[in-house]
Amino acid sequence: MIIAQDLIQKIEAFAPKYLAESGDPVGLQIGDPHQVIHRVMTALDVRPAVVQEAIEQHVDFIWAHHEVMFLPAKNLDLSIPQNKMYADLIKHNIVVYATHTNLDSTVDGMNDWLAEAIGIQNVTPLKPNDDGTTGLGRIGYLTKSMTVQAYAEKIRDVFGVKTVRIIANDLNQSIQKVAVLGGDGGKFWRIAKDAGADAYVTADIYYHVGHDILAADFVVIDPDHHMEAIANKHMSEKIKLWFENDKTLTVFPTSINTDPYTYL
Repeated sequence: MIIAQDLIQKIEAFAPKYLAESGDPVGLQIGDPHQVIHRVMTALDVRPAVVQEAIEQHVDFIWAHHEVMFLPAKNLDLSIPQNKMYADLIKHNIVVYATHTNLDSTVDGMNDWLAEAIGIQNVTPLKPNDDGTTGLGRIGYLTKSMTVQAYAEKIRDVFGVKTVRIIANDLNQSIQKVAVLGGDGGKFWRIAKDAGADAYVTADIYYHVGHDILAADFVVIDPDHHMEAIANKHMSEKIKLWFENDKTLTVFPTSINTDPYTYL
């Protein structure tokens, strides 16, 4: 018999809460940590469609990357979809636990998964913590140099998106040292440049920041914040490894695409 707290202890040993950035409300979001669990789903986002899938699949624990309650509810008006989602989770006894920036920073976490996916090797943290091994982002090297355009096409294909946004003065420029930071990493582009990166892969670059990047003759490739959905599979694999000798737990990633954007 496995209770939610058993899984939470494994998650917190892997991605300790102290690694989270200040003000990031990671941890238990909703539910009773002492309830027995049988079916676990991993997800980038906890959105109404994801919750509906969890209900249909009789899930009793969701391990998410993004917090379900990043901003506190001001009321419990169930005509508001976000509030109804909370009520549905509670009604169906679904525990929700989130690891956000602590999953980004931990070893073999989000940014290591992203670095591996886009072909960066010999990586170190882009913005290291005092221990030197954990921290936001990763920086390392491609096995061989590529042009900006060729690498952007590779990233597009890796994440299965129709397009990527490229900020570069010369698409034929050769790059080999690459930094990556999952999610909204635009504010760290100068750190990537100062660390010697030829290019930086991150998301949610603002218009005026893009102009600053061009003026600095740096390269940023933005494949969309949803690139972090790569974690769904890895998170499921972690749980299966932790409980490999237990036959009572079923684990699977969500099948819902929570990217809010449609590209034509």
